Amino acid sequence: MPCLNEAETLGACIAKAKRFLEGKDISGEVIIGDNGSTDGSQDIAKQLGARVVDIPVRGYGAALYGAVMGANGKYCIMGDSDDSYDFSRLEPFVAALREGADLVMGNRFKGGIAPGAMPWKNKYIGNPVLSGIGRLLFRPKVGDFHCGIRGFSKAAFERMDLRTRGMEFASEMVIKATLKHMNVVEVPTTLSPDGRSRPPHLRPYRDGWRHLRFMLLFSPNWLFLYPGMLLLVAGLLLGGALFPHPVTIHGVRFGIDTLIYCATMTEVGFQLLLFAVLSRMFADQEGLFPNSRWTAWLGRWLQLERGTLIGGTLVVAGVAMVFRALYIWSGTHFGALDADSFTRLVVCSSLLISTGMEFVFSSCLLSILQLNVKVSGREGGH
Repeated sequence: MPCLNEAETLGACIAKAKRFLEGKDISGEVIIGDNGSTDGSQDIAKQLGARVVDIPVRGYGAALYGAVMGANGKYCIMGDSDDSYDFSRLEPFVAALREGADLVMGNRFKGGIAPGAMPWKNKYIGNPVLSGIGRLLFRPKVGDFHCGIRGFSKAAFERMDLRTRGMEFASEMVIKATLKHMNVVEVPTTLSPDGRSRPPHLRPYRDGWRHLRFMLLFSPNWLFLYPGMLLLVAGLLLGGALFPHPVTIHGVRFGIDTLIYCATMTEVGFQLLLFAVLSRMFADQEGLFPNSRWTAWLGRWLQLERGTLIGGTLVVAGVAMVFRALYIWSGTHFGALDADSFTRLVVCSSLLISTGMEFVFSSCLLSILQLNVKVSGREGGH
């Protein structure tokens, strides 16, 4: 196919979309979200009968969000204007939406990827890996997690309450729809080579990392909770066995050095659990996650007073062990000690004091997050 400039490629996409609407006798409109094009594509779009929505915020997600919010129809089908998707063949998307789907994702691997349409590293590494991670973290019924063409009802789009304005917008849409238990279906679609003469804006490594980072940050269970539980349980079990005396397994002696590492594992695991709670509370309050029962229960249970009481109890126990250590030391007139037994007491005391203080301050931070304050004209917690 001939290479076109960006404005001409946009014109070809608009023409295909209008032919589809007219051929299927569908009442619809073609909307272009523009946030700073300087090649005259706005005039071409208007001449071809499309409506241009001016969006002051830069970014892929910002352009799409502004265009969707400016749409008048019941359903929307979005896609890139690089002629890689065939807007004259949207029947599967329309049919799925009319059957009640909230979000209809295209699947390029099922529909067909033309030679040269997708770099090999994206086709065989990037997309399969990112889609696999997305399915692992969020369990969506989607095989092509990052397909650029997708349809949705405007009501479902508003329920998603999407917040990102960059490339992460595409991932957020699938994640939010899944977390909110929307009806997500997938239909085959085709992918053709980019019709523009200039290189695409997409940067595989940078944008791939942005998607991966967003998915990890959007999944505090996998990022914080599960690693934290693993470290905490392992540290407590192994450390509990080593606290009274060294342990020898198959001729290998585990002593004070291992106990110190166990204390570190316990400490880091406890911190990760606190991070999981705090990040999920913040995400719920900011609308990044749908509110869940367990976070609501935890927010009510872990009040400042209760957290201070629990953390204070740990601190008191740790301080009591400090005095016990001082008493033992005084018995030697503050001279040399049996390092093996004495260090065990000090390590346990230090761990109790540090985790207790973390518990107190985390409950304070959680209480701050739960304050009902106004942010940008919006009530906190909504």
